[in-house]
Amino acid sequence: MALALGVAASLGMRPDAPAALTQADVDAAVMRALQEKQPPSPYTRAYAGVARSVVRVEAGENATGSGIVVVDSGMILTSLHVVTGQERILVRFANGHSSEATFVSAQPENDLAVIQALVLPDDLKAATLGSAQDLAEGDHVLAVGFPFGIGPSVSAGVVSGLGREYRAQDERAMKNLIQFDAAANPGSSGGPLVNAAGEVVGIVTAILSPNEKGTFAGIAFAVPIQTAAAAAGLPPF
Repeated sequence: MALALGVAASLGMRPDAPAALTQADVDAAVMRALQEKQPPSPYTRAYAGVARSVVRVEAGENATGSGIVVVDSGMILTSLHVVTGQERILVRFANGHSSEATFVSAQPENDLAVIQALVLPDDLKAATLGSAQDLAEGDHVLAVGFPFGIGPSVSAGVVSGLGREYRAQDERAMKNLIQFDAAANPGSSGGPLVNAAGEVVGIVTAILSPNEKGTFAGIAFAVPIQTAAAAAGLPPF
């Protein structure tokens, strides 16, 4: 032992000194860090919860909206103003599959409609419904749909207010709405409002716009999912 310590001392080293890092070691560590896959963002994870359940609703040349599958049998929630008065309704699923849909029921006071797809894709998955009662101002939410027919498009924002009232152009007042600031535009109607857990907490119904084109100005509204689920005949949760 004494001999070993003497040799180490003669070489100017401590016997327990760690090996010095070389530039090659540093470069290799940086490369490994760059190659490691970054975890998905919270918004990405939330969208994944509804990605296979969002549909494009086509109910005429100028009537394009959004919808969300709420039952595996192909039952879809959408906005009544998207499908009202239309003889033919077509839905397009996430995998590109399309099907005609039939009108099932409506809840005019909340601008809600239930439609049923006739032919279903093999990988169809119904969305998980959350509870709007758990929402608070400032909670993160996503609006998912087909604004101007483009999509599915995802926009992020927060809950701006609860229990809001909105008066439509036909002077019909809608009450107890969720106000949010995730971007919504014509074509977004009927799409889901999604919480951070990937659960549907509302159905997008309207935007408040000061211009004639009806484009987004920062205020949009959604019908709470409890109300929408009741329109589809689903049990309370």
